[in-house]
Amino acid sequence: MSRLSRRGFAVGAALTLAGITAGDAVAATGSRRRPNSKEMRGMWLATVANRDWPSRPGLTAAAQRAELIAHLDTAVRRRLNTVVFQARPTADALWPSPYEPWSDVLTGTQGEDPGWDPLGTAVTEAHRRGLELHAWFNPYRVANHTDPGRLIPTHPARLHPDWVVPYGGKLYYNPGLPEVRRFVQDAMLDAVRKYRIDAVHFDDYFYPYPVAGQTFDDDAAFAAHGGSFPDRAAWRRDNIDRLVRETARRIERVRPGVRFGISPFGVWRNKATDPKGSDTAAGVQTYDDLHADTRKWVREGWIDYICPQVYWNIGFAAADYAKLVPWWADAVRGTGVRLYVGEALYKAGDPAQPAAWQDPAELSRHLMYAAGFPEVRGHVFFSAKEVGQDLIGAMARVVQDHYAG
Repeated sequence: MSRLSRRGFAVGAALTLAGITAGDAVAATGSRRRPNSKEMRGMWLATVANRDWPSRPGLTAAAQRAELIAHLDTAVRRRLNTVVFQARPTADALWPSPYEPWSDVLTGTQGEDPGWDPLGTAVTEAHRRGLELHAWFNPYRVANHTDPGRLIPTHPARLHPDWVVPYGGKLYYNPGLPEVRRFVQDAMLDAVRKYRIDAVHFDDYFYPYPVAGQTFDDDAAFAAHGGSFPDRAAWRRDNIDRLVRETARRIERVRPGVRFGISPFGVWRNKATDPKGSDTAAGVQTYDDLHADTRKWVREGWIDYICPQVYWNIGFAAADYAKLVPWWADAVRGTGVRLYVGEALYKAGDPAQPAAWQDPAELSRHLMYAAGFPEVRGHVFFSAKEVGQDLIGAMARVVQDHYAG
């Protein structure tokens, strides 16, 4: 199977915290807090590589702000109620952070103050328009290149080179190091302390997507910390479990009521790999390849919502939307965890995509199908640029058919 996750917009891939107390490590049980009752109608607003916003680095603060406001106004016009704003794309920040540098997507130069506060503005202006603002963080990606010398000298990855692993043309923080896990939580929780965000949102990157012929070199970390595990894969999954569990607990302590959601790749495991898996033949399985046991997080109630990226059309042989939605509905049933479905609006009208994506009604059919499952409490569209441009009218069709009331 070929595949495309959110990483595809950046790389063009073919589709085929300071000190954790003992209490922070205690697992929550059941649903973490009372969820928002309204239907999710969301869009992701991606900043990595200037995917959606800003349109290019180096714009004036006024121009950046105007573009951001335009995206929020588009969300309102499309009758959406939530914007998932990417505030930490590559171990950097779109707010004045004491932990990490200003993102280069703003000025073109990492660490350079843009002269305004994008995340603070996004929160204020979203709420002014009746929109929720979910702050989207990527925990472990450091850079979309492998040269630490291109990072500013004060970057934590420069100050702690032992934290960093080059892999697949990128730099990553090593999830197997407890000090890394504490640091990335601290960096993200700074935004939770400072802003009245409605949710913390993780995307699909945990351990990196597999790259043929390459090895993620965490030998030293495994030797130091993996002795009690039967194999490296189990140790890696435990590292990500700890990130999720600890982040959930710390969000609750820092600002009670802020929700925690994760948007993983759409396939946990294939049925051929695990009888509990979905009836799919995906080339990537989050449990095995990203060491992210997404089903466990739901069953344990560590998160408030899960938004799997079900980025395939109805009838797609290797990963059928109509097989994955029922699987995810079953996964959340009885847990109190909300299920939102991530929708591949970016595929609509793309000539490189299968014929189904040339039909403006495909996405509307997704929502109609998902409406048959009471566990599905809404949808999130990737991403903001396409919500506005709407190449073949697929988003307009969704609004007409499902959001008109």
